[in-house]
Formats: sequence, C-alpha cells, structure tokens
Amino acid sequence: MRHGDSVAKIAVVDDDEAVRQAISSLLQSAGYQCKVYASAELFIGVCAWQQANCAIVDFRLPGLNGLELQRMLNEKRHSVPIIMVSAYDDRVRAEALEQGAVAVLGKPFDGEALLAAVRSALGPSGRE
Repeated sequence: MRHGDSVAKIAVVDDDEAVRQAISSLLQSAGYQCKVYASAELFIGVCAWQQANCAIVDFRLPGLNGLELQRMLNEKRHSVPIIMVSAYDDRVRAEALEQGAVAVLGKPFDGEALLAAVRSALGPSGRE
C-alpha cells in the first residue's frame, strides 16, 4: 500500500522457501515491498525489524521459534507488528496474541486473510 511516496516494508520469516516465495509474491502483487528470511536469527542478524513495518513470522522455525523471536523483540522494546503463522494448537495462538501479535493465522491460510491482517497491522495510513 502506498502512503505518499513510500511503500510499506513487510518481512517474512519462514524456513520453507516455497512459503516465503508465495507470501512474497502475494505481498508484492498487493503493492508492498517484501524481504524474506529463512530463520529468526537471520532476521535479527540484519536488524530487519528496524526497517520492517510489519513481520509475518512462522511459529515453527529452526533455532528460535516465532514465539521466542516475538518475546525477544518485546524484551528489547522493538515494536514491529507481528503476524504469527502456525499450524499448531490454540496455545500458540493464545500466547502469540498475549505477547502482542496483531493476528495469528492457521496454516493453510487464505491470501485475503493474510492481506487483511497486514492492513490491520499497518493501521489506517497503510504504514505503521
């Protein structure tokens, strides 16, 4: 979504390359910039939360999982809105929302549901 001359930047953190590419293509077709990361450690290592307006994070990641990444960012007071993606139980959903996730989407999820969650995360201006 455009706001002035800027485009919202969305980070996708997922260890499945096909999922990263599918989400990236969907987001780019909706007018967002997208950067993908295969792990939470890569996302952290390049300080991606500082550039991202929103992050779509898979719960099940090698190394730090999505909830651990969310907890770490909260502890460091980094406020990038997170959309958690999980094929797992309601415990993951409840914990992610309790930690401040904007949305938790169950796998498989609908592209429109993801775009609606991104719009919600970015707020009325289309950017946070």
